[in-house]
Amino acid sequence: MVRVKHRYLLLNILYPEPEQYPWKASLPDTIQFHHPSPDDLTPQLLARAIKDQISILYGDYGAGLTNNGLNIKYLSPATSTAIIRCSRDNYRLVWAALTYMTQLPKSSRFAQARSCVMQVVRVSGTIKKSEEEAIRRAKNAILKAKKDAAGSATEGLNAILDQFGPDVDLEVLRQKRSKPIATLEDEDDDDLEMMSGSD
Repeated sequence: MVRVKHRYLLLNILYPEPEQYPWKASLPDTIQFHHPSPDDLTPQLLARAIKDQISILYGDYGAGLTNNGLNIKYLSPATSTAIIRCSRDNYRLVWAALTYMTQLPKSSRFAQARSCVMQVVRVSGTIKKSEEEAIRRAKNAILKAKKDAAGSATEGLNAILDQFGPDVDLEVLRQKRSKPIATLEDEDDDDLEMMSGSD
């Protein structure tokens, strides 16, 4: 008996067009591209969209090869990440179909199709390796978003310092800030020294 072998494709769904909210324009690009998917995106809807794209690209031949083995094992709308299981022999057909997908399908007749980019970031022989890669990428995305946010805070600080003129030396400001503040006890000691020195 021959064991059927599978491949697991780790997929990121990116949204290149910014949303219509004005407050989202100030967010870093990494957050805008990796924002959450709509809540109505389900594994069944995504699988149907992939199968439709395969049949558009490869016709009945491609649909027949990939229909039985294609399965969405994991879909997270919060992180816009999915893991797709397909047969080892035909995973390139699925990958090509994902590359040519340009929009998410409509979930109802009132919803609009949403433009997106499907990015396959890992092909693996086991689902465990795909999960580990998804966790690693999520951690890196959080760190990068924090770094971008800190960079924008530094830009804000530079804008404030520009009010004082171009000759402001940041090192001088840091040294002034790091000097200890004189306490009342220090001032009393100085007064005593001045009194004893005047006698």
